[in-house]
Amino acid sequence: MATTSDISKGNFLRYNNELLHVLEYDHITPGKGNTIYSLKCRNVETGKQSEIRFRSGEKVDIVRVSVVEMQYLFTEGDFLVCMNQENFEQVHVPMILFGDTLKFLQEGMILTIKFDDNEKPLSGTLPKYAELVVTYTEEGIKGKLLKPAEVEGGIKLAVPLFVTNGDKLRIDIETCEYVERVK
Repeated sequence: MATTSDISKGNFLRYNNELLHVLEYDHITPGKGNTIYSLKCRNVETGKQSEIRFRSGEKVDIVRVSVVEMQYLFTEGDFLVCMNQENFEQVHVPMILFGDTLKFLQEGMILTIKFDDNEKPLSGTLPKYAELVVTYTEEGIKGKLLKPAEVEGGIKLAVPLFVTNGDKLRIDIETCEYVERVK
């Protein structure tokens, strides 16, 4: 069993029979007394966020996680069917694990999925960038640096004036911002 000093951002904890993902981690040292560890967590099953505080030296149950790269095949109900790249096993991964980034999901994309000891999916992330084709953009206005555009999947973002319909763009998935034009 680990102590509070072993916790870091990205860990998974079992607390009050719930599996929690640590989103933010901070330790506070008051003038008097012990250090307090403040965690901002997300419940893996429900997606609900909460804040938990521990005193210095308290025991915590950190869950060991294995990271697997899987290829997205298709959607089935509320699940993504993904294939393990090493043993070609297909796994159903809940869509809720990906949050708002699902709008960038493309068939064949390689996803990073974290599993617990029982082979249950805990979290999933898409690659850092997506390459999408511009479906609509307006003419640029002289004197402005950016103009509105829409790419595949109905995603709206601001792009430089030289971008035209049909251009393929690299987009940062986390920030939904234009990175570069792909040739």
